[in-house]
Amino acid sequence: MSHARAAVTVIGTGSWGTTLAIALARHGRATTLLARTAEEAALLRTANAHPRVAPGVAFPAALRVESDPALALQDSQVVLLAVPSQTMRANTEQIRRHLPPNTVILSCAKGFERGTLKRMSEVLVELLPEHARGIGVLSGPNIAREVLEGKPATTVVATHDHDLAPVAQRLLTTPTLRVYSGDDVVGIELAGALKNIIALGAGIADGLNAGDNAKAAFITRGLAEIARLGIVLGASPLTFAGLAGLGDLVATCASPYSRNRRMGEALARGESLDAALAQLGQVAEGVTTVQTARELAAQHHVELPIADQLFQVLYNGKTPRQAIAELMQREVKHELEGMRGLLGL
Repeated sequence: MSHARAAVTVIGTGSWGTTLAIALARHGRATTLLARTAEEAALLRTANAHPRVAPGVAFPAALRVESDPALALQDSQVVLLAVPSQTMRANTEQIRRHLPPNTVILSCAKGFERGTLKRMSEVLVELLPEHARGIGVLSGPNIAREVLEGKPATTVVATHDHDLAPVAQRLLTTPTLRVYSGDDVVGIELAGALKNIIALGAGIADGLNAGDNAKAAFITRGLAEIARLGIVLGASPLTFAGLAGLGDLVATCASPYSRNRRMGEALARGESLDAALAQLGQVAEGVTTVQTARELAAQHHVELPIADQLFQVLYNGKTPRQAIAELMQREVKHELEGMRGLLGL
């Protein structure tokens, strides 16, 4: 492994963080992966691979592993925080003293902070006010396994200072990962987080053999819920028609590798929430995001019927079949009801 200083530092050795680090280094980007402990770093260096996340996939020469934040972040131009949303604050606090000036810092997490209801970029700005210009988000239809396999993928980056997004775009674009720049941090972040809720519903539809029509309804009406809440919270309506919106939603609802879709399938089979989470063995952000979405919707008087039903399934014992039946029995209405005013129609 190379000991050249990193252009990109990835925080997080889970599936997405490890995948991003390998994908970038594979195409010659000087990349550092920050391990949680010295023991983990030693294990990864010795194996020259991640035995749990990507067994058999050798680390490229341009990738180095560090456990010391000072060494990992030295001269880094772009920092990717690929950690679960509930650990974003703790991980950021560990690296804050070591960030070089003028660094672009991108959240790759798709969720909210419990309790504060903050988006990840809001947490970062709170902790790193001196870096606010370069704080932003990376999000899109990015199934980690496909990116790791080198299959074509696209994603979007946006920063608070719009002039800095192209810096990350140039560094992160490879022959197999096409990065678009955007200027709607709020919308990109909300779309990425809220789509996980809808993927639970798509998984339930698959698990119940409800058919493609039902799954299409979950995706389309789910997108309407995401957009209604997102626009009220300050997002651009156009974002929800792009890669970070519709693109990510389709991938997450369709992929057999999607954690949230698989969680929905498990619930449809009658498994309890605890049993389904244990079987998954990974974070399914939609399980906690549905709680935050309902709180935000209540604050802003936005209807989220799908999210409401999924909450009842997850936490109050409602059966998936009953939830779908109640969605189908809601009062009929115009398809754009609740959207016209938001879209200026």
